[in-house]
Amino acid sequence: MGKTRLTALVELLKNAPDEVFIQPHNVPDPDAIASSFALQYLLKTRGVDTVIVYENEIEKANSVKMQELFGIELFLAQDVATLGEEDWTVLVDVQKENSNVTDLVTEEVAVIDHHEYMGNKGYKFEDVRPDVGACSTIIAEYFFENNIEIPGRIATALIYGIFMDTDNLTRGVSSLDIDMFYRLYGLSSISLITELKGNQISVADLNDYAKAFHSVEIYGEIGFLYLDNSNDSLLGAASDIVVTIAGVNIVVAYSPRPEGIKFSVRSISSRLKANILVRSILEGVGFGGGHASMAGGFLPRENLENSKSLHTFVRYRAISCYEETMSKK
Repeated sequence: MGKTRLTALVELLKNAPDEVFIQPHNVPDPDAIASSFALQYLLKTRGVDTVIVYENEIEKANSVKMQELFGIELFLAQDVATLGEEDWTVLVDVQKENSNVTDLVTEEVAVIDHHEYMGNKGYKFEDVRPDVGACSTIIAEYFFENNIEIPGRIATALIYGIFMDTDNLTRGVSSLDIDMFYRLYGLSSISLITELKGNQISVADLNDYAKAFHSVEIYGEIGFLYLDNSNDSLLGAASDIVVTIAGVNIVVAYSPRPEGIKFSVRSISSRLKANILVRSILEGVGFGGGHASMAGGFLPRENLENSKSLHTFVRYRAISCYEETMSKK
């Protein structure tokens, strides 16, 4: 049997000139947190100590609850005094130059992700699998292919990460996601998963949800949703709800940020993929990507034309892409 991916990663990291950090995307969700937490444990079993750092804030109520239930330590990068140019970082559930990750002063030597491949950015180790529904699935496989026993709290975190990122095994699911889910199931605490399911939104989110759903406009099978100054987690969660409306198969949600406009796109249509749609909307003015079922993007504020309505722009681009796609079928 050849060298496993975990062994290759450990051999690399043991040559680090100083500290090793694990960095998920800026606003860690359950999948990013579970993946980082489990990878930290795996590396520890092989003699590599790491610290999990992130930028921005943890917004989701269930993400905060995960930290509490499993004793997961994540640190804001700005609070880690030893973070320096000589340190190495493993990116988890994100890739370098993505809009939702801050380029820290460290060297990003490795990446483990399940999103669309963005090309080699100088990594010494890559494990990017766009066909997989959750990053937690990839990390779970590391345990099994290396015959490493999984503690109950880590198995529970991983299965919850898979559960959330695949929307209950209904979105972007691969055979590996299903295999890892059921292999983890018997090792997990279902009561803890139930507790996490009961802490998915905060009371403060309710008003934001109410405002968001009042903004919904539907054109054929496309739903448009505008959220005024919402956080990233709410933007995605609201998109997931709107796509469940009867007759709505595609959702384009967008929300202002200080630097520009954040987009979240969902599609359960077999004819128009979310990543293709978000790229079409932002062609020439922004950037986006993701999976066939869910994607994200960003429109920098300097590329917004003051003379044009943002809402008209988004609808025109989305509907044009949709009609062009449908005309080819």
